[in-house]
Amino acid sequence: MVALGLVLIVVGLIAVLAALFVSEGSAELLGMDLTALTIFLVGLGAGICLLWGFVILKWGTRRSIAARKERHELRRQGGQPATPPTSPDVGP
Repeated sequence: MVALGLVLIVVGLIAVLAALFVSEGSAELLGMDLTALTIFLVGLGAGICLLWGFVILKWGTRRSIAARKERHELRRQGGQPATPPTSPDVGP
């Protein structure tokens, strides 16, 4: 999840930087002529990618920290799970 979040952030940043620095006073992005609506939609998409990337990055980081804490706690307890697994009753 962290990798996906970082990829989305990079894609959003590339779109924003391309819109800022590639345009030379005309409605052009990466060599394509764009209408005002298209420019708005590209900006909206870049913003959504950035926001989604940060959310996924935050979620993935929380999951990995929680898993790391759980592994640490299990090691501290001697490798035994907190509750023993139950098996279904097999009998006549």
